[in-house]
Amino acid sequence: MSSYQDLKNKVVFVTGAGSGIGKAIALRFAEQGAQVAANDVDEVKATATAEQITQSGGSALAAPGDVSNSEDVDSMFAATEAALGHVQILVNNAGLVGPMLHFFEADEAWWRKIIDVNLTGHFLCAHRAARAMAQAGSGVIINMSSGGATRAHRAFTAYDATKGGIEAFTRALALDLGPYGIRVNALMPGSIDTSGLDADQRTLRGENIPMGRIGEPHDMTGPALFLASEESAYVTGDVIKVDGGMLAQQRSATVDIKPPSDFPALEDLT
Repeated sequence: MSSYQDLKNKVVFVTGAGSGIGKAIALRFAEQGAQVAANDVDEVKATATAEQITQSGGSALAAPGDVSNSEDVDSMFAATEAALGHVQILVNNAGLVGPMLHFFEADEAWWRKIIDVNLTGHFLCAHRAARAMAQAGSGVIINMSSGGATRAHRAFTAYDATKGGIEAFTRALALDLGPYGIRVNALMPGSIDTSGLDADQRTLRGENIPMGRIGEPHDMTGPALFLASEESAYVTGDVIKVDGGMLAQQRSATVDIKPPSDFPALEDLT
Protein backbone atom coordinates (compact mmCIF):
# COMPACT_ATOMS: atom_id res chain seq x y z
CA MET A 1 0.00 0.00 0.00
CA SER A 2 1.16 3.54 -0.76
CA SER A 3 2.31 5.78 2.06
CA TYR A 4 1.44 9.48 2.14
CA GLN A 5 3.85 11.16 4.53
CA ASP A 6 2.20 14.56 4.04
CA LEU A 7 -0.94 13.28 5.79
CA LYS A 8 0.88 12.70 9.08
CA ASN A 9 -0.65 14.76 11.91
CA LYS A 10 -3.31 16.22 9.59
CA VAL A 11 -6.72 16.59 11.25
CA VAL A 12 -9.25 14.54 9.29
CA PHE A 13 -12.99 14.58 9.94
CA VAL A 14 -14.83 11.57 8.51
CA THR A 15 -18.63 11.47 8.62
CA GLY A 16 -20.41 8.13 8.76
CA ALA A 17 -17.23 6.55 10.14
CA GLY A 18 -18.99 4.00 12.29
CA SER A 19 -19.13 1.34 9.59
CA GLY A 20 -18.56 0.50 5.95
CA ILE A 21 -16.71 2.90 3.67
CA GLY A 22 -16.43 5.65 6.26
CA LYS A 23 -14.86 3.38 8.85
CA ALA A 24 -12.39 1.95 6.34
CA ILE A 25 -11.36 5.46 5.29
CA ALA A 26 -10.98 6.62 8.90
CA LEU A 27 -8.78 3.65 9.78
CA ARG A 28 -6.62 4.11 6.69
CA PHE A 29 -6.03 7.80 7.44
CA ALA A 30 -5.00 6.83 10.96
CA GLU A 31 -2.50 4.37 9.52
CA GLN A 32 -0.89 7.32 7.74
CA GLY A 33 -0.48 9.13 11.04
CA ALA A 34 -3.44 11.48 10.65
CA GLN A 35 -5.49 12.61 13.63
CA VAL A 36 -9.03 11.36 12.99
CA ALA A 37 -12.40 12.63 14.18
CA ALA A 38 -14.79 9.73 13.65
CA ASN A 39 -18.38 10.86 13.23
CA ASP A 40 -21.50 8.74 13.18
CA VAL A 41 -25.11 9.33 14.14
CA ASP A 42 -24.71 6.20 16.30
CA GLU A 43 -22.50 7.21 19.22
CA VAL A 44 -21.55 3.61 20.00
CA LYS A 45 -20.25 3.07 16.47
CA ALA A 46 -18.37 6.38 16.38
CA THR A 47 -16.74 5.53 19.69
CA ALA A 48 -15.81 2.02 18.52
CA THR A 49 -14.00 3.40 15.46
CA ALA A 50 -12.13 5.98 17.52
CA GLU A 51 -11.14 3.38 20.11
CA GLN A 52 -9.91 1.00 17.42
CA ILE A 53 -7.59 3.75 16.21
CA THR A 54 -6.30 4.75 19.64
CA GLN A 55 -5.78 1.14 20.70
CA SER A 56 -3.55 0.75 17.64
CA GLY A 57 -1.46 3.71 18.75
CA GLY A 58 -3.19 6.36 16.66
CA SER A 59 -4.84 9.65 17.52
CA ALA A 60 -8.63 9.81 17.29
CA LEU A 61 -11.74 11.41 18.69
CA ALA A 62 -15.32 10.17 18.60
CA ALA A 63 -17.54 12.94 17.20
CA PRO A 64 -21.09 11.58 17.24
CA GLY A 65 -23.90 13.62 15.75
CA ASP A 66 -26.46 14.03 13.00
CA VAL A 67 -24.91 15.68 9.92
CA SER A 68 -28.33 17.01 8.89
CA ASN A 69 -28.69 18.97 12.15
CA SER A 70 -26.79 22.27 12.17
CA GLU A 71 -26.49 22.36 15.97
CA ASP A 72 -25.01 18.85 16.01
CA VAL A 73 -22.59 19.80 13.25
CA ASP A 74 -21.39 22.89 15.09
CA SER A 75 -20.99 20.92 18.32
CA MET A 76 -19.00 18.05 16.82
CA PHE A 77 -16.68 20.37 14.90
CA ALA A 78 -16.14 22.53 17.99
CA ALA A 79 -15.21 19.41 19.98
CA THR A 80 -12.78 18.36 17.26
CA GLU A 81 -11.16 21.79 17.12
CA ALA A 82 -10.74 21.85 20.90
CA ALA A 83 -9.15 18.40 21.02
CA LEU A 84 -7.21 18.14 17.75
CA GLY A 85 -7.16 21.53 16.04
CA HIS A 86 -9.01 22.83 12.99
CA VAL A 87 -10.16 20.29 10.41
CA GLN A 88 -7.79 20.17 7.45
CA ILE A 89 -9.44 17.32 5.55
CA LEU A 90 -13.18 16.65 5.49
CA VAL A 91 -14.56 13.37 4.15
CA ASN A 92 -18.30 13.82 3.63
CA ASN A 93 -19.27 10.16 3.65
CA ALA A 94 -22.44 9.92 5.76
CA GLY A 95 -25.56 9.07 3.78
CA LEU A 96 -28.76 7.09 3.50
CA VAL A 97 -29.61 4.73 0.64
CA GLY A 98 -33.23 3.92 1.36
CA PRO A 99 -35.72 2.71 2.22
CA MET A 100 -36.41 1.65 -1.34
CA LEU A 101 -39.79 3.04 -2.42
CA HIS A 102 -41.39 3.42 -5.81
CA PHE A 103 -42.27 7.04 -6.56
CA PHE A 104 -45.99 6.35 -6.02
CA GLU A 105 -45.23 4.73 -2.65
CA ALA A 106 -43.11 7.66 -1.45
CA ASP A 107 -44.12 10.64 0.65
CA GLU A 108 -42.61 14.00 1.57
CA ALA A 109 -41.11 12.74 4.84
CA TRP A 110 -39.19 10.01 2.98
CA TRP A 111 -37.94 12.54 0.42
CA ARG A 112 -36.86 15.13 2.99
CA LYS A 113 -35.05 12.63 5.24
CA ILE A 114 -32.81 11.38 2.42
CA ILE A 115 -32.24 14.88 1.02
CA ASP A 116 -31.42 16.24 4.48
CA VAL A 117 -28.83 13.58 5.34
CA ASN A 118 -27.24 13.07 1.93
CA LEU A 119 -27.21 16.57 0.48
CA THR A 120 -27.83 19.06 3.29
CA GLY A 121 -25.42 17.09 5.48
CA HIS A 122 -22.67 17.59 2.90
CA PHE A 123 -23.43 21.33 2.83
CA LEU A 124 -23.49 21.80 6.60
CA CYS A 125 -20.23 19.96 7.23
CA ALA A 126 -18.43 21.65 4.35
CA HIS A 127 -19.75 25.06 5.41
CA ARG A 128 -18.52 24.52 8.98
CA ALA A 129 -15.09 23.20 7.97
CA ALA A 130 -14.28 25.52 5.08
CA ARG A 131 -13.95 28.78 7.04
CA ALA A 132 -11.00 27.53 9.10
CA MET A 133 -9.49 25.95 5.99
CA ALA A 134 -9.73 29.29 4.18
CA GLN A 135 -8.07 31.11 7.06
CA ALA A 136 -5.24 28.56 6.95
CA GLY A 137 -4.93 28.91 3.19
CA SER A 138 -5.42 25.22 2.45
CA GLY A 139 -7.81 22.33 2.90
CA VAL A 140 -9.42 19.35 1.24
CA ILE A 141 -13.07 18.32 1.03
CA ILE A 142 -13.96 14.89 -0.33
CA ASN A 143 -17.63 14.24 -1.06
CA MET A 144 -19.29 10.89 -1.68
CA SER A 145 -21.25 10.40 -4.89
CA SER A 146 -22.42 7.06 -6.37
CA GLY A 147 -23.42 5.53 -9.65
CA GLY A 148 -26.89 6.92 -8.99
CA ALA A 149 -25.59 10.36 -9.95
CA THR A 150 -25.43 9.34 -13.62
CA ARG A 151 -27.23 5.96 -13.82
CA ALA A 152 -30.68 5.81 -12.26
CA HIS A 153 -32.03 3.06 -10.02
CA ARG A 154 -35.67 2.08 -9.90
CA ALA A 155 -37.39 3.00 -6.63
CA PHE A 156 -34.52 5.26 -5.50
CA THR A 157 -35.60 8.67 -6.80
CA ALA A 158 -34.54 10.56 -3.65
CA TYR A 159 -31.18 8.81 -3.35
CA ASP A 160 -30.30 9.30 -7.01
CA ALA A 161 -31.36 12.96 -6.83
CA THR A 162 -29.02 13.55 -3.89
CA LYS A 163 -26.07 11.90 -5.60
CA GLY A 164 -26.55 13.98 -8.74
CA GLY A 165 -26.79 17.00 -6.47
CA ILE A 166 -23.58 16.07 -4.67
CA GLU A 167 -21.65 16.02 -7.94
CA ALA A 168 -23.02 19.45 -8.91
CA PHE A 169 -22.29 20.69 -5.38
CA THR A 170 -18.72 19.39 -5.69
CA ARG A 171 -18.09 21.28 -8.92
CA ALA A 172 -19.67 24.51 -7.67
CA LEU A 173 -17.87 24.35 -4.34
CA ALA A 174 -14.54 23.80 -6.09
CA LEU A 175 -15.08 27.09 -7.91
CA ASP A 176 -16.04 29.00 -4.78
CA LEU A 177 -13.26 27.61 -2.58
CA GLY A 178 -10.36 27.26 -5.02
CA PRO A 179 -9.13 30.83 -4.54
CA TYR A 180 -8.78 30.10 -0.81
CA GLY A 181 -6.52 27.09 -1.39
CA ILE A 182 -9.24 24.52 -0.79
CA ARG A 183 -9.66 21.58 -3.15
CA VAL A 184 -13.04 19.82 -3.49
CA ASN A 185 -13.52 16.46 -5.18
CA ALA A 186 -15.82 13.46 -4.96
CA LEU A 187 -15.52 9.70 -5.01
CA MET A 188 -18.06 7.58 -6.88
CA PRO A 189 -18.20 4.08 -5.39
CA GLY A 190 -19.70 1.29 -7.43
CA SER A 191 -21.16 -1.85 -5.87
CA ILE A 192 -19.40 -2.01 -2.49
CA ASP A 193 -20.24 -4.68 0.07
CA THR A 194 -20.93 -2.66 3.20
CA SER A 195 -23.58 -4.97 4.64
CA GLY A 196 -21.97 -8.41 4.68
CA LEU A 197 -23.51 -10.11 1.66
CA ASP A 198 -23.52 -13.90 1.60
CA ALA A 199 -21.42 -15.85 -0.91
CA ASP A 200 -24.25 -16.26 -3.43
CA GLN A 201 -25.09 -12.55 -3.36
CA ARG A 202 -21.45 -11.59 -3.77
CA THR A 203 -21.12 -13.91 -6.75
CA LEU A 204 -24.29 -12.55 -8.35
CA ARG A 205 -23.20 -8.95 -7.94
CA GLY A 206 -19.60 -9.60 -8.92
CA GLU A 207 -20.12 -11.59 -12.10
CA ASN A 208 -21.51 -8.53 -13.90
CA ILE A 209 -18.60 -6.26 -12.92
CA PRO A 210 -15.63 -6.15 -15.33
CA MET A 211 -13.13 -6.69 -12.50
CA GLY A 212 -15.02 -9.89 -11.63
CA ARG A 213 -15.84 -9.10 -8.01
CA ILE A 214 -17.87 -6.82 -5.82
CA GLY A 215 -15.98 -3.98 -4.15
CA GLU A 216 -14.89 -3.88 -0.53
CA PRO A 217 -14.81 -0.79 1.74
CA HIS A 218 -11.00 -0.84 1.68
CA ASP A 219 -11.11 -0.34 -2.11
CA MET A 220 -12.26 3.23 -1.42
CA THR A 221 -9.38 4.12 0.87
CA GLY A 222 -6.55 4.51 -1.65
CA PRO A 223 -8.43 7.01 -3.82
CA ALA A 224 -9.45 8.93 -0.67
CA LEU A 225 -5.84 9.22 0.46
CA PHE A 226 -4.79 10.31 -3.02
CA LEU A 227 -7.38 13.11 -3.12
CA ALA A 228 -6.38 14.25 0.38
CA SER A 229 -2.65 14.28 -0.34
CA GLU A 230 -0.34 16.62 -2.21
CA GLU A 231 -0.17 13.99 -4.97
CA SER A 232 -3.47 15.48 -6.19
CA ALA A 233 -2.50 19.12 -5.61
CA TYR A 234 -3.82 20.16 -9.04
CA VAL A 235 -7.04 18.13 -8.90
CA THR A 236 -10.29 19.85 -7.94
CA GLY A 237 -13.93 19.80 -9.03
CA ASP A 238 -13.55 16.22 -10.18
CA VAL A 239 -15.20 12.85 -9.53
CA ILE A 240 -13.20 9.62 -9.38
CA LYS A 241 -15.04 6.38 -10.09
CA VAL A 242 -14.11 3.43 -7.87
CA ASP A 243 -16.35 0.78 -9.34
CA GLY A 244 -14.35 -2.03 -10.94
CA GLY A 245 -15.49 -0.80 -14.34
CA MET A 246 -19.19 -1.25 -13.59
CA LEU A 247 -20.26 2.11 -15.01
CA ALA A 248 -18.23 1.63 -18.18
CA GLN A 249 -20.76 -0.92 -19.38
CA GLN A 250 -24.46 -1.00 -20.10
CA ARG A 251 -26.64 -1.77 -17.10
CA SER A 252 -27.27 -5.41 -16.25
CA ALA A 253 -30.58 -6.81 -15.05
CA THR A 254 -29.15 -7.54 -11.60
CA VAL A 255 -28.38 -3.88 -10.88
CA ASP A 256 -32.01 -2.84 -10.42
CA ILE A 257 -33.63 -4.97 -7.76
CA LYS A 258 -37.19 -3.69 -8.17
CA PRO A 259 -38.56 -4.81 -11.55
CA PRO A 260 -41.61 -3.13 -13.10
CA SER A 261 -43.67 -6.19 -12.18
CA ASP A 262 -43.36 -4.99 -8.56
CA PHE A 263 -44.57 -1.45 -9.31
CA PRO A 264 -47.90 -0.30 -7.80
CA ALA A 265 -50.95 -1.24 -9.83
CA LEU A 266 -52.98 1.56 -11.38
CA GLU A 267 -56.02 0.65 -9.29
CA ASP A 268 -53.94 1.24 -6.15
CA LEU A 269 -53.12 4.84 -7.07
CA THR A 270 -56.53 6.30 -6.35
